[in-house]
Amino acid sequence: MFKSEVYIKRREQLHKLMKSGVALFIGNNESPFNYPANTYHFRQDSDFLYYFGIDLPGFAGVMDFDSGTDTIFGNDFDIDDIIWMGPQPTVRDLSAKCGIGNTSSMKQLEEKIQDALSKRRKVHFLPPYRGESKMILGSLLKENPCQMKTLASPDLIRAVVSMRSIKEKVEIDEIEKAVDIAYEMHVTAMKMCRQGVKEQDIFGAIEGIALSKGGGTSFPIILSINGQTLHNHAHGNTLKKEKMMVTDAGAETNLHYASDITRTTPVGGKFSAMQKDVYEVVLRANTEAIRATKPGVSNRDVHFLACRVIGEGMKELGLMKGDIDEAVAAGAHALFMPHGIGHMMGLDVHDMEALGENYVGYNSEVKRSDQFGTAFLRFALPYKPGHVFTIEPGCYFIPELIEKWKSEGKFKEFINYDKLSKFMPIGGIRIEDDVLITEKGYKVLGKPIPKTVKEIEAVCS
Repeated sequence: MFKSEVYIKRREQLHKLMKSGVALFIGNNESPFNYPANTYHFRQDSDFLYYFGIDLPGFAGVMDFDSGTDTIFGNDFDIDDIIWMGPQPTVRDLSAKCGIGNTSSMKQLEEKIQDALSKRRKVHFLPPYRGESKMILGSLLKENPCQMKTLASPDLIRAVVSMRSIKEKVEIDEIEKAVDIAYEMHVTAMKMCRQGVKEQDIFGAIEGIALSKGGGTSFPIILSINGQTLHNHAHGNTLKKEKMMVTDAGAETNLHYASDITRTTPVGGKFSAMQKDVYEVVLRANTEAIRATKPGVSNRDVHFLACRVIGEGMKELGLMKGDIDEAVAAGAHALFMPHGIGHMMGLDVHDMEALGENYVGYNSEVKRSDQFGTAFLRFALPYKPGHVFTIEPGCYFIPELIEKWKSEGKFKEFINYDKLSKFMPIGGIRIEDDVLITEKGYKVLGKPIPKTVKEIEAVCS
């Protein structure tokens, strides 16, 4: 946990933003994977962590915006638990660490919520994403558990998003720790990227680093020589020459702050001429997009900047033609980069995604596009100091997408379909860094991870 003052200050700010009603935060419980006592690795709810910091299952927090009081609800461990688990802190001990003096049992939580409902007070809660949390909320509020997401409080969502979007110094320090763990993960992957090595061997090695240095991975590792599949979680291939390995992997610190880094390495550690040509285009998109980030510039503008760089690069290689500004406006570039430039990052690797992307990355003035590719942009608003983003342009040769567009005659004025077959062995290339928006510009977080052709070849050698 951070110092208690961090959580006290956060809750005080939320009280000022909300003013009335009761906010109910349900912490996560253990989740069994094949029988009750055999559970998945526990991960606390990020919003509960943000305001209360208690990283154990079976707790709830309530903020009463009318009385100004905060209460932790939980049950002390009994002797049967302690036999198996060893000495455990009391609810009062844990509450004191986050600056709360009021504690009650979980049984009394129902009484608290029923009292609020009987007085027609608004009970605010955030959208649940686990089935058990939906059931608990439904039981407490006497509502259909299946309706919990739609009944969540827009006012509380907006207030939480406004706070969590701006990272405090203690949070930035944690994210940098996570990036430094990712440095070791990615350099290890590069060194292991040799013909005949199994993807699973590299996956296991770098996940082990995340577990030994922090709280594990921040998301399931993407590591594949089939990088044209954007979220490829299969690790069954054996590395072959003339292929490229996309490694998209990040770590969580012990306080659960995330990193998210992608590097693409040629198998054997030496770029072919064609691999280098495409890689340099993606690297240029990455570096130019990063240089463009600063307060007031929108993530959407940075996204389209990267798309134009990708488009111009594909034109230089003979894969696109015509006016690239027109091609990007029409969406033709999305054949090669069918995703957004990046996303917010913090306690969640896709920060606050559980609250709804449109609450995080859009507003009443800036609406999500329905154009293929651009529709996947998770955040389109202007940057503010304290925002932390990933910048992750890519270039992919996706057989199914190419065949679909070609058969439909789509964007024939911009795409040279007859020249694409030569580039299909590339698969996919993505380069991703984690960037803090500062008062005057940006800072790439953590120890610099090799990404130029020269740097990667040197590490691999």
